[in-house]
Amino acid sequence: MAVFKYLVLLHTDVPKAAQFYAHGLGLAVNVCTLRWAELQSGPCKIALMQAPSDLQVTKGYSPFLSFNVTDMDSTVMRLLSMGGELDGAIKHQPQGKVAAVRCLDGHMLALFEPAQ
Repeated sequence: MAVFKYLVLLHTDVPKAAQFYAHGLGLAVNVCTLRWAELQSGPCKIALMQAPSDLQVTKGYSPFLSFNVTDMDSTVMRLLSMGGELDGAIKHQPQGKVAAVRCLDGHMLALFEPAQ
């Protein structure tokens, strides 16, 4: 049986990307070097790996990382101040607020703040 270890995302600047996730979303940084970082979000791990220099980054919608947040507005503002890019407006739905933010290298972050 295979056991899921972590999701790996390619980034052009691993330490900067690790700080984006750590300060923007509050993820714990377990390891961070110039070429590799491991971040903890509850029981899940996200790994950041140095992208090959000839890699062309594309901005698609897959894969995306989904996070529950306690304060949508401050989380989005924090991510934007660190170089993130809001993809559309924050939507207010009966179940709560939802937003999509692209990280520094274009990976999509889906954010959800449950209604009170």
